[in-house]
Amino acid sequence: MGMTHVTVLVRNPAQPERTWEGLFLVDTGAVDSLVPQKHLREIGLAPKSRRTYELADGSEVKMDITTGDLEFMGEVVGSTLIFGGVDVEPILGVTALESVGIEVDPWSQQLMRLHAPRLK
Repeated sequence: MGMTHVTVLVRNPAQPERTWEGLFLVDTGAVDSLVPQKHLREIGLAPKSRRTYELADGSEVKMDITTGDLEFMGEVVGSTLIFGGVDVEPILGVTALESVGIEVDPWSQQLMRLHAPRLK
């Protein structure tokens, strides 16, 4: 399978003029979105809590999280953001995608907009 990327603008909701834009890997296996911590800190976002996540290899890691706004494909959604390491690739998780009614087509690996987000 190919990889799907999308440009995402991360915004500090308390200071909307503070933003960072990057190319995110769309990962339907990830619940939350991951951003290199230096970019979150640059726009004034600080950790609010820590959460344990399971990695692809089955191991677990505790990571700092916060909340912020994500803007992509003409949509805006408030989302949990994970403070990633310095050189990590940003990841757009499935919660942000599904919240605005966007899915990954399993055949073409392209993002597709649903007629309406699912409420069920």
